[in-house]
Amino acid sequence: MSAAARDPPLAQEDLLLAAAYVYDAQYNRNIPFETSPQAVRLYYLYNHWTMQAATYFFIFVDLFLAVFEDPAVYPLPFLATSLVEVLCLLVFFGRLVHFAKVTPRNVFWKDTKNICIMIAILIRRVFRSIRNTLPEITYVFLLFMFSVLMFSLMALKLFGDRNLRTVEGSPYFTNYLEIVFDLYVLVTTANSPDVMMPAFDFSWWYSLFFITYVVINTYLFMSVFLAVVYNNYRNHLKNEIRKLAYMKHHKMIEAFNILKVKEGTEFVVQESQWKQLVKLVAPDINTSHRELLLRVCDEEQKGYVDKKSFVRLADLLNIQVIAMRIQTHPLEHWMPHVYNSAVSLFIRSMVQHKGFVWTYDVIILINAVFIALDEENPLISYAEWVFLSLYILEILLKVYTYEPRAFFAKTQFWNWFDTSIIIAALIATILNASLKSASQYNSQQVLDIVFILRVLRLIRIVDSIQRFRVIMNTLINIVPTMLTFGGLALVVYYMFAIIGMELFQGKIQFFPRNSTAHHALECGNPALKDSMFARAKYCKNNFNDITSSFVVLMELTVVNQWHVLANGFALVTHQAAKLYFIAFHIVVVIMIINILIAFILEAFFVEYSLEKSEVETAIEKKIQELGVGIQEEELRDGKLIDNMETSENDLGGEEITKKKSKGLMFKIASKRYRTVDALLQRMFEAEILPEDDGPSVDEILNLSPADLYPKNPTFDSAA
Repeated sequence: MSAAARDPPLAQEDLLLAAAYVYDAQYNRNIPFETSPQAVRLYYLYNHWTMQAATYFFIFVDLFLAVFEDPAVYPLPFLATSLVEVLCLLVFFGRLVHFAKVTPRNVFWKDTKNICIMIAILIRRVFRSIRNTLPEITYVFLLFMFSVLMFSLMALKLFGDRNLRTVEGSPYFTNYLEIVFDLYVLVTTANSPDVMMPAFDFSWWYSLFFITYVVINTYLFMSVFLAVVYNNYRNHLKNEIRKLAYMKHHKMIEAFNILKVKEGTEFVVQESQWKQLVKLVAPDINTSHRELLLRVCDEEQKGYVDKKSFVRLADLLNIQVIAMRIQTHPLEHWMPHVYNSAVSLFIRSMVQHKGFVWTYDVIILINAVFIALDEENPLISYAEWVFLSLYILEILLKVYTYEPRAFFAKTQFWNWFDTSIIIAALIATILNASLKSASQYNSQQVLDIVFILRVLRLIRIVDSIQRFRVIMNTLINIVPTMLTFGGLALVVYYMFAIIGMELFQGKIQFFPRNSTAHHALECGNPALKDSMFARAKYCKNNFNDITSSFVVLMELTVVNQWHVLANGFALVTHQAAKLYFIAFHIVVVIMIINILIAFILEAFFVEYSLEKSEVETAIEKKIQELGVGIQEEELRDGKLIDNMETSENDLGGEEITKKKSKGLMFKIASKRYRTVDALLQRMFEAEILPEDDGPSVDEILNLSPADLYPKNPTFDSAA
């Protein structure tokens, strides 16, 4: 008698609890929750995408209120903004209450993120990585500042008593604090070579002082900053991922223990229970995909899944498997004799030939030359219609040759891009021509759209060159993982914008060029008379509203001329205002940008060079064993479309193989990850040794980098 016949059916509550553990493991959630049936259902609701979307929406609304509050871009009554803010706070409070209902009481009050959960909800892991990296950055930063202060003191002694003058006529290097600021700016190269010129004009020997300073502080120390940030960020990120790997393993063991039954001498999960579990955890995957995963987990088709295979279910669910169905072209059904005639076969073979692609590459390049020529020339204007017609002909020929549903499948990004750009350009060009012929009206906005769409067509050249396509696809694949850093940057910008508006609101005003207002040339403030800020017409760079503040902060991030902005705001307030701009440079340019670079390097290396993971290899091997794999050339021939199977009838052990005769094929979506954590785990999975059950949850959460990497030397112990 089999285990399925001996054991009573599993309670629905137990199945829901097991599914919750697997779901957490799949998405790398480490939230402890109560295991009562009511708490589990509340936990499902807490993690539902609608609840998360609502939370993010109200976060956005709460932050966006700065646009309507004084100083406002679009002023609204105080009562209106206050009511919206109260609504947002009620939603946030309700979210916390909901969280308290699903977690143990002692866990809830120990979790400090509950105090500021709405601020850091998008950036918790990045914030932790920055916090962990700060001590090492601090040591290098203190040494760097010591160097700047020492060079500033040398500059004061070298140039302070020589009666030198700047271009504006001010005393040159006579005030120590101003020297420190000027040399700090020189590290960013924003005031080079201006800051050196008075000393250089006096004697060329003094240029050696500035050259030495730039080599040591700009190139040496800034490179060390990047190296330290990269090294420590990577180590602490590995620590986070190691904890996630432990937690994932722990939760999968918990799920296994709930579902397990004894089969002979070992504990296993029955096939029927496994299928019910996967239906709950991943209801969006179709029956064929689920059967494929079962064949990977139960390779010998014993009717059950052992512990080792069950534990990797979360990783299997994170691998995107595309089910595709072979389809013939509709014209082959409707007009088989015409579609398979000699002329039709010649057209189709021509479109499939590499020469067709090369021909259109040449057309695109010629089109680029014509775009750069004079638009008013009638021949150039007519030539654009010719190019547009050629592009439309290309799309029509491809749709004629390739099965339309395959050509416009979800995964065919470049086909969608080409077609969308060409159709949009056609509509805009026809609209522009109609407006010109109907009257003398000339819409510059329509013309701008036409010009932009013409230029965007040139991006198609990227898809035609293999190495370009690989790089572009890699960049596209890592973009979702950068959203976390985008959230961090938004919060930091928002904080500095609010502080900037409090400090500098109304100090600088913008006036139109022909304005006759008093002090219009000085940006409305006489303190800016004859300043570089006023002469450069930087009046619109102010903190009078949230949008202007963000623009100024973006300019400070680029660092070019940031000292001019800092000096301008210091003139209208106090010289201590420069500390605000220095703090922004340290936090954003030195810290966040370097951490962003470190993450991009790691993510790009993974996407661009690493081979398939173990679970990807297991799935791909099973696909090939079953004879239902898709080769790249089969994708290019345009006969495969995404399978939209919705039948929920369970397939028997042999059914998936029978599907091949019906045209169903499978392919792993190349290097795609459902979560940021999945990519991060991939980045370090080769350095994470396989464990058994691992430590307990409390031990996992309290692990330090030294516990996880006892043999890995740290920066401060390198000596």
